[in-house]
Amino acid sequence: MSEFNAPRRGSKSFYPRVRAAKQTPSMKGYGSENKPLNFLCYKVGMTQVVGKNVHKASPSFNHEVVVPVTVVECSPMKVFGVRAYTKAEIGFVVLSDVISETHDSKLERKISNFKHKTSKKEDKGTKKDVYTIEDFEKELNDIEYFTLLVNTQASFKKTPDVTELFIGGTKEQQLNFAKEKLGKEITINDVFNEGDYLDVRAVTKGKGFQGPVKRFHVRSLRPKAKKQRIVGSISPWTPATVMWTVARPGQMGYQNRTESNKKILKISTDVSEVNPKTGFNNFGMVKGQYALVFGSVPGAIKRCVALRKSIRPAQQRGVQLEKVDKIIKK
Repeated sequence: MSEFNAPRRGSKSFYPRVRAAKQTPSMKGYGSENKPLNFLCYKVGMTQVVGKNVHKASPSFNHEVVVPVTVVECSPMKVFGVRAYTKAEIGFVVLSDVISETHDSKLERKISNFKHKTSKKEDKGTKKDVYTIEDFEKELNDIEYFTLLVNTQASFKKTPDVTELFIGGTKEQQLNFAKEKLGKEITINDVFNEGDYLDVRAVTKGKGFQGPVKRFHVRSLRPKAKKQRIVGSISPWTPATVMWTVARPGQMGYQNRTESNKKILKISTDVSEVNPKTGFNNFGMVKGQYALVFGSVPGAIKRCVALRKSIRPAQQRGVQLEKVDKIIKK
């Protein structure tokens, strides 16, 4: 019988394991369709749905099954600006922003500059302080792509979250779409359809400062040892240094994580179908449009979750529901 061997615990892809710089996740969108490619929602909680399994390789094919789903509230997002990117020596840099004349009053709590309006000024040089859509049209050859600056409109938050929505299509199509949507709202129906596979990104639950047993799942030592919940040897005498691969105590949780291929089972505005009598724990009642996402979603309740169309091909595994027949209220 072979010996148990565990040379390293924990994934290298998650280093450094530090707290996230901000709680609002940022996510790039990919696609060729002339529409927004990502969206922000808020995690409500989990429930269960009933539906027919249409995966032929599954033992429960053509049977009614009960599966877990995550409810996310998808309030419309307000477009308050258009941003243009130009090419730099390395990557892309922001050329300028065009801000809408009207914006949400709550946005002033997030961006203090919106409390004081600025007038268009031009320097003696070539660079302008404030751009307009007409300036973007004139400098279209120097611009690589456009994004939309949007803010969320969640009913339970006084201070909205701000992010960029990436747009598909050519840069001419992106600019025309941005001109059309400036100052207006974008809903989740403008971005996704039922049955789409998503990549979900959020800041996970924070668990504070934890030891190596909980943080990296190393085995604790036998009771005869002086200490049990530590790593026995953290480094050799030569070289006299502790490698970063050694399991050490530190911050656990509250980190950006992305999960792939989460299917949207339902998008609806009928909140009576999903709201329990007493509301969801730590959230309350869903008041606007919502979506049901198959399985779990990272993050705590009321935390912002970024969605985009999946960039990897979805693999048919386990249970696959064609539609939701019934939502089980808890």
